Amino acid sequence: MTLPPQLGITPVSSPIIGTAFVPGSKSITNRALALAALADDETLLTGALVADDTQRMQDCLVELGFRVEASNTVHEVRVWGCEGTIPASNAQLFVGNSGTTARFISPIAALGYGEFLLDGVERMRERPIRDLAEALLKLGVEIDCPTGCPPLTIHAKGLQGGCTIVRSDSSSQFLSGLLLAAPCATKETIICVEGPILSAPYIEMTVAMVRQFGGVIEVLSGGREYRIPGGQKLKSPGTYAIEPDASAASYFFAAAAVTAGRVRIANLGPDALQGDVAFVDVLEQMGCEVTKAPGFIEVSGPETLHGVTVDMNAISDTVMTLAAIAPFADSPTVIENVAHIRHKETDRLSAVATELQRLGVRVEERFDGLTIFPAKQLLPATIQTYDDHRMAMAFAITGLRSPGIVIDNPQCVAKTFPDFFARLEELCSAG
Repeated sequence: MTLPPQLGITPVSSPIIGTAFVPGSKSITNRALALAALADDETLLTGALVADDTQRMQDCLVELGFRVEASNTVHEVRVWGCEGTIPASNAQLFVGNSGTTARFISPIAALGYGEFLLDGVERMRERPIRDLAEALLKLGVEIDCPTGCPPLTIHAKGLQGGCTIVRSDSSSQFLSGLLLAAPCATKETIICVEGPILSAPYIEMTVAMVRQFGGVIEVLSGGREYRIPGGQKLKSPGTYAIEPDASAASYFFAAAAVTAGRVRIANLGPDALQGDVAFVDVLEQMGCEVTKAPGFIEVSGPETLHGVTVDMNAISDTVMTLAAIAPFADSPTVIENVAHIRHKETDRLSAVATELQRLGVRVEERFDGLTIFPAKQLLPATIQTYDDHRMAMAFAITGLRSPGIVIDNPQCVAKTFPDFFARLEELCSAG
């Protein structure tokens, strides 16, 4: 879907009621692509996300010599695994602005033998990867990473295993990348986590998915130490179904919250692998009614939203969703413990504060969070998105309630949800 350079959002005149379509989880899709490539046979991924981030992961796997065939019309990807080996001896790995791809593909490339150059767009060259590079260095991997950000060059001689330390306070994806590759190392790998543990549900997701592919990971000391036997042979499950993206679902749940509507997401239940399903618990604190069932989650919005104080470290991809609806609450909303999102596609705390202030909202910005105050009326404004998909999607929800909101560069949603605006329009028209 081709979008104009700027897209006006039309406020709704009645509550939004319906079932929203949400694409497959980006986090699960990229982990499943990695595991399928390292497994022993052919794997069919169903419900896979078709977007820039997952395309970057597929492209990198192809560059590494794996056979990957995608059918975007039915959201399926077929991957032929190579039993923990890397077919190519050199590759140019372009990751775009996909953090998951950069941080997963680096340890995977280290399993190979040869030289692998990883690079991305200009913003990716500002996103940290030093902690992962240093963890791989401790495992004997030779890496050139002069700036601590991409580009980096991996001079791979196979991943032997051993003991390493990784920090998880700027991105949990460093640890997840190591956990994806370590079962295929020659010998046992012991990973110790130093400092605060960031976004723990994503690490738990990685461990669960490795186990679904037959891998063994022993979690010790409350998630501060991981023991992974070497020489494992990951087993393809044959077909692997990917659940809807919980982060993307947050926008539709928020739409119900601000319009006193009712929105259901099918095939996303309380037993989901994704920690971001907990966003609905925040909405419940704000006065929403939440129904969780094995086959769906449904949110009904109240007449009046209430402000909340919430530590969003574990569900940080939904910070902008909460911030975008916070001005409509009857008391301040305080978002805490999310300093790491300053290193995402943009500095998300600064960007959110700037754009809310553009709308006339009073915002107090701290190093690790925000306080957002109620606003009786928002100003019309063009929202700058900073080439960040979540800025565009979050502030589109603000526009459902307040007139005059225009989204600049709406096409940036292609990173994870290319037809977001079409799906939002469908939902708004359903009721």
